[in-house]
Amino acid sequence: MEQKNILKSILQAALYVSTFIVIQTTFQLLSILIYSFLKGISFSVIAAGLSNGKFSEVLIISNLLFSIAAILLFVKLKWAPISRTYLQSKPWGVFFWAAMLSIGFILPAEFIYERIQLEMSDNMVELFSGIMKQPLGYLILGILAPITEEIVFRGALLRVLLETFGHQKRWIAIVISALIFAVIHGNVAQGTHAFIGGIALGWLYMRTRSVLPGIVLHWVNNSIAYITFNLLSDMSDGKLIDFFHGDERMMYGGLFFSLCIFIPAIFQLSMRMKRADGNP
Repeated sequence: MEQKNILKSILQAALYVSTFIVIQTTFQLLSILIYSFLKGISFSVIAAGLSNGKFSEVLIISNLLFSIAAILLFVKLKWAPISRTYLQSKPWGVFFWAAMLSIGFILPAEFIYERIQLEMSDNMVELFSGIMKQPLGYLILGILAPITEEIVFRGALLRVLLETFGHQKRWIAIVISALIFAVIHGNVAQGTHAFIGGIALGWLYMRTRSVLPGIVLHWVNNSIAYITFNLLSDMSDGKLIDFFHGDERMMYGGLFFSLCIFIPAIFQLSMRMKRADGNP
């Protein structure tokens, strides 16, 4: 690789990530200011309360505006090129197995996280609880977040990294993008899950050059988290074995069943995924 190409790639990657952060921060600050003015509550009180799950409606508004702005900007500037070519190849099997990959990963991942005692802080739990309890919580976490993050981190960031590193070093590009995706989440628990997920999402994008399979996987992952919280709220902060009513045999059976979904999903995706343009 030429140094000039590497430098260009670094600058582009920095531009995409910094733009993502600036848009998110800007809309959050604006939402706090407007809410502060309308409700007569000081800016500092609202800002401090957000991290504890209070004033969650502010986060809903800011994330709604941020997601829409980020999607429009990255698509309009063609930082994340969008076309119908891949969809026209009718990749329904890829979408199905991407969903299965997400479903099959959830229980084994939770099992491992518990064994290494990887948990979100109480503040982060409260923050997400506040969002999930809002009427528009699913729109933000279940739909807009997957679309926005796939467009930014795979459609823009990983795209330029893959172009720079080339086919032989494609996994280096995927790992770098996954690391950046993890850091953006701002905490170890989410970051670890985001890194592992980023590897899988990067693999999907690398094989298809489309963000659509990643959006499906991401959507299923976030949707299950949302459903778990709202339908099983009394168990959402419990241990994995609590989902099986304390029956260890059932828990390990659930883990085995999950792996019976996860492993075939990897195999099926590796067989089915291809670029619509026919390139390797």
